[in-house]
Amino acid sequence: MKAGDPLLRVEDLTKAFGGVRAVDHLSLAVPRGELRCVIGPNGAGKSTLFALLSGIHRPDAGRIEFKGEVITHLSPFKRVRKGLCQKFQTPRVYRGLTVGQNLLIARGRRHGTNGRLAFALSRLSLADRTETLAGELPHSEQQWLEICLALATEPDLLLLDEPTAGMTPQETSLTADFVLELNRQGVTVLVVEHDMAFVRQIAHRV
Repeated sequence: MKAGDPLLRVEDLTKAFGGVRAVDHLSLAVPRGELRCVIGPNGAGKSTLFALLSGIHRPDAGRIEFKGEVITHLSPFKRVRKGLCQKFQTPRVYRGLTVGQNLLIARGRRHGTNGRLAFALSRLSLADRTETLAGELPHSEQQWLEICLALATEPDLLLLDEPTAGMTPQETSLTADFVLELNRQGVTVLVVEHDMAFVRQIAHRV
C-alpha cells in the first residue's frame, strides 16, 4: 500500500439475487482515518454492500482492494485477520455465554486486552459485566458488546451496520460520541445508518 492510497477501494462491484440487482456497479474509495456514512432507503443494498466487503457474499462482478491488496475472493476470517471487521445489523453475540467468554472467543489467539477494546469496555459500561450472560444484557448493551467483539480483532477498518437500531436517544448519543472517539484513535469507520441525527453527528462524509 502506497502513501496516499485509500485504505479501501471498491471498483464496479455488482451483486444480484435472482432478478434483483442489490448492488449495481458500485465504486468507492475510503481513505485511512475517515468516518463515512452510507445512507439510503430500505432495500437500497447497503447491508449487501457490507456483506460483500466482509466476504459473506461473493460479488458477481467487480473488485475489492484493502490496504492495496485484492481481497475480492478472500474468506471472511482472512479479511478479519487483515484488519477488516463488521458489526452486524442484528447483534450476533453468544447469548448463552458470558460477556467475558464472548470476548475470549473474539480475541482468538491474541493475548490480553488491546487499548481500544479496554477503552470501549469502559466507555460502554461493559468492563464490570464480564460475568453477565450476553443474553441477559439489554438490547443497547448487546449492540455495544458486538462492537467490542469487533474491536477485539484489532481492526483497521470497522464496518458498523445500523449500530444504533433500537436505542434510546440517550444511548444513540453515547454511541455517537464513542464512535467519534474511536475514529480519533485511528480506526477507519464505515457506517450504515437510518438515524439522520446520528449521521449528522458523526459523518466526515456521506
